[in-house]
Amino acid sequence: MKTVILIPARYASSRYPGKPLVPLKGATGAEKSLIQRSWEAAKQVKGADAVFVLTDDDRIREAAEGFGAQVLMTSDRARNGTERCAEGVAQLPEAPEVVVNLQGDAPLTPPWFVEALIAAMNNPEVQMATPVLKCDHETLSNFVSDRHAGRVGGTTAVMRRDKTAIYFSKEVLPYVGNLETPPEVWHHVGVYAYRPAALQAYMGWDEGPAERAEGLEQLRFLENGAPVTCVPVEAQGRVFWELNNPVDVARIESVLKKEGIA
Repeated sequence: MKTVILIPARYASSRYPGKPLVPLKGATGAEKSLIQRSWEAAKQVKGADAVFVLTDDDRIREAAEGFGAQVLMTSDRARNGTERCAEGVAQLPEAPEVVVNLQGDAPLTPPWFVEALIAAMNNPEVQMATPVLKCDHETLSNFVSDRHAGRVGGTTAVMRRDKTAIYFSKEVLPYVGNLETPPEVWHHVGVYAYRPAALQAYMGWDEGPAERAEGLEQLRFLENGAPVTCVPVEAQGRVFWELNNPVDVARIESVLKKEGIA
């Protein structure tokens, strides 16, 4: 297999326990779990040879196998999705060339986001990459609203001119003083692509202070001097939002209805 998509999912989320099994109503009113909708989004990606759900919880395993997903059981020691992906790759009979980590809380991820990421990995110098999306007014308003309410919502990215990352944060960066004339803010899309060697290196590094403070796994690469390539993508009219807090359920269901996603 050249490219595999791995979907890490854990039950014991500190902010939203049981999140992968939260039901989400689609356009027809039918409910599917968050993990099923994330898996269905992954299955739409062109160029992926296989999709696996990674979990350490039997409830998630049973649910995923129930809708037809391949599941790899990982340990409860994995502190984030990247560590869980490293454990999952170790179980494959042969290491793929590219490993895609599609977060299990991002069912609105359009397939072209992931396809652009896979295309970026055709450059052999890129060891790890992640998509970024220029915030539209609605998304930026949601970011600012969440922070004013004391909620941690999505993540923003700050880049160099060559599109390598300077920093990622759960704060809105750069500072937004006025929503009428805001600066350019980039929404980090929770998808990653790695070379297997980059995953192995990651497992050899300790968690750093920035990663610990922000709770953002990709900062471990930056804290250890490993470049992270940001891949700008276009929304093409699709609203992208992750399920981080209970308030996001209504936001995601409204997009599923608008887009006619059953």
